[in-house]
Amino acid sequence: MRLSTFFEDLKSAYEAELDDLMTDSAGHDVLAKRLQAKRGQLPQLLPMIECNPEMVAVAFHGGMRFLSSAVMRDVVAQEPEDLPSWSTLLDSVELAPWAETLAGIALDDPNGERFMVVTACLEYLQGTADRSSESGDRQDDGEDDAEGSDDQLDRDLDEAGADWLSEQGFDRKDRFAGD
Repeated sequence: MRLSTFFEDLKSAYEAELDDLMTDSAGHDVLAKRLQAKRGQLPQLLPMIECNPEMVAVAFHGGMRFLSSAVMRDVVAQEPEDLPSWSTLLDSVELAPWAETLAGIALDDPNGERFMVVTACLEYLQGTADRSSESGDRQDDGEDDAEGSDDQLDRDLDEAGADWLSEQGFDRKDRFAGD
């Protein structure tokens, strides 16, 4: 799958944001609790949707289902100025009832349409990564690209990041330890 530079950068930031929310300092899984808190804070977080959309987009984590992978693959290849409108993309995205409520809040913001498109793309990319890691297989999307080397690059970058965090005194968590 080809990603625009914009989504390549945001994807990593989004994954890091989810990872930060995943566990507390004692290593307990607190993702659900922290996501619930983010959802409740959405109105206060809206000023961040233009400069740090990944920090707000996590509020929608798990609340979107994608009806057309082809449409989503096309959108994640776009730079921000070429993104479709939310109303256009909505034909390919189904929101959970609670996510519809959040979307209504976000869409009241002048930058809400673009934010919702970006959020859908980040959730799609996260779900794609989850599906490929669960199956252990490369997803064949009909494109002949260097996806395998992209996966290796992701692993190398994750390992380098884990090394750096470890050097800073944080506990090392290897995402790919089971692979």
